[in-house]
Amino acid sequence: MPVKKKQEIELDITGIAFGGRGIARVDGFTVFVDQAVPGDRVRARVFKKKKNYAEARTLAVLSPSADRVEPACRYAGWCGGCKWQFLQYERQLEYKRQHVAEALEHLGQLYGIPVHPVLPSEPVFGYRNKMEFSCSDRRWLLPEELGREDIPMDFALGLHVPGTFDKILDIDACLLQPEKGNRVLIDVRDFMKASDMPPYGLRTHEGFWRFLMLRHSVAQNRWLVNLVTATENRATVQALADYLMDAYADIAGVVNNVTASKAAVAVGEYELPLAGDQVLKESLGSFEFEISANSFFQTNTRQAEILYETVRKFAGLTGNETVVDLYSGTGTIPIWLSSDAAEIIGLELAETAVADAEKNCRQNRITNCRFISGDIRQSISGIESRPDLMVIDPPRAGMHKDVVKSIRGLAPEAMVYVSCNPATLARDLCLLAEDYHVAEVQPVDMFPHTFHIEAVARLEKK
Repeated sequence: MPVKKKQEIELDITGIAFGGRGIARVDGFTVFVDQAVPGDRVRARVFKKKKNYAEARTLAVLSPSADRVEPACRYAGWCGGCKWQFLQYERQLEYKRQHVAEALEHLGQLYGIPVHPVLPSEPVFGYRNKMEFSCSDRRWLLPEELGREDIPMDFALGLHVPGTFDKILDIDACLLQPEKGNRVLIDVRDFMKASDMPPYGLRTHEGFWRFLMLRHSVAQNRWLVNLVTATENRATVQALADYLMDAYADIAGVVNNVTASKAAVAVGEYELPLAGDQVLKESLGSFEFEISANSFFQTNTRQAEILYETVRKFAGLTGNETVVDLYSGTGTIPIWLSSDAAEIIGLELAETAVADAEKNCRQNRITNCRFISGDIRQSISGIESRPDLMVIDPPRAGMHKDVVKSIRGLAPEAMVYVSCNPATLARDLCLLAEDYHVAEVQPVDMFPHTFHIEAVARLEKK
């Protein structure tokens, strides 16, 4: 039976693909199905048809998989935050391990590598220490909200509908952040709607209110609120800041990031302090870090400690080694390893991140870490002697081929590669496979109820 676009079809889901979609086959033809897992029989509508595959969305679950659970969130399946909330957590972990193992074999041509069971997250809700909520002058409605005249359509503060840039789902709560954050979200929405300033139009690029960013310190149970606006209006944002500081004793500070950029990124061209502190203090193990509104920090604080402890275990340092850390960010991995090495050299593109890394070292009285800012393709050439260990924690896109070439030239005795993308992990390990043996891989779940997975690989020089 040929598969056609806009066709409604009943499908048996037999597998799951990286990206979280179920896999079905019709006479050998592959169909990727949103909101479906192995064991489901669903009725779905095909929305995209290519030569070798099609994509479909689940309309109804005709016979549910034994792995299904009732989602705790009313927005599950509609917002892009957690596509796997309907899947048992234990099965999420199994599929994530499977994705890492399959990427290594199918994309990296690397066989027989031990991929350990995923280290689970605890808790699986309320784990995010950073949330960004977008404003819009057009509200996207849930099916049960369609036709209701009591719902205003000209304002939304919430999360994007998957695959769209201009469809914002107005939400009352996100279960991925601590409960207090949802109370702040509701109060900020009420203030914005009652103000004289309009929400930002994602198509017109006109309006004032753009984003609400909330950051939470697990160690201190304190919050930093960042109000992102298109222009500067001190009186309006100051009134909101004063209200929040009066209403919540655990809000450490409120800042205003201002940006006229059309890019849908919650980072200001400049920042105005409004009330309280401009930074949060957070702890990882025995180390303390200051986090500003725009600092990078792992979004699952508790799991970050497990991730970095896995790096420490795989590094196997004795205290005498020289370590080079590529893509060192704000210095969290060098600081975590500092007591185990003689010297750690961090390479990082962003000057602001390097400044934060140096400040974090001073704050924690660490003297054996130094950082070099600049494009890693050039800065790595400044490493003159062979390091004992190289730690690599690149962005989702993985390493540039020139960086891989430089690493092979330096020929460190061992490497630890930290990845948030199994596909680029497999690609980069394949490029290193002539010189290095991948001894083992440990996945770490940083993002329950999503298909995303971190993995730490230990490499030994051949």
